[in-house]
Amino acid sequence: MLTPAHEIYLANFPVDMRKSIDGLSALVLSQFGCAPTQKGSYFVFCNKARNRMKVLYFDKNGFALWMKRLEKDRFKLRYQNGQIVALDADQFQWLLSGLDYANMVGRKALNYSCFY
Repeated sequence: MLTPAHEIYLANFPVDMRKSIDGLSALVLSQFGCAPTQKGSYFVFCNKARNRMKVLYFDKNGFALWMKRLEKDRFKLRYQNGQIVALDADQFQWLLSGLDYANMVGRKALNYSCFY
């Protein structure tokens, strides 16, 4: 389960889904500019057809990689100039659910200094 403490980075460019942990880790180093072992960071990749997604993260003592393949439809992405996009947990869930994360707006957190 993702929390606001997690950092989620989306590669906003098509990635070859034949890449596995080593290939995606090298891509994180070269394109994201950070270490793939960064605690609490999730790196999200999608293919050119936008029907496959891989998520790479480091979990305490090793890498974890999971993949989602859509049987119909596509992930709502607009590839733009090889940019890296930071997502929050809500936006990532929206993306996985088939929604356009860029056009969704969640509720803002309320911070009270006084209760009465």
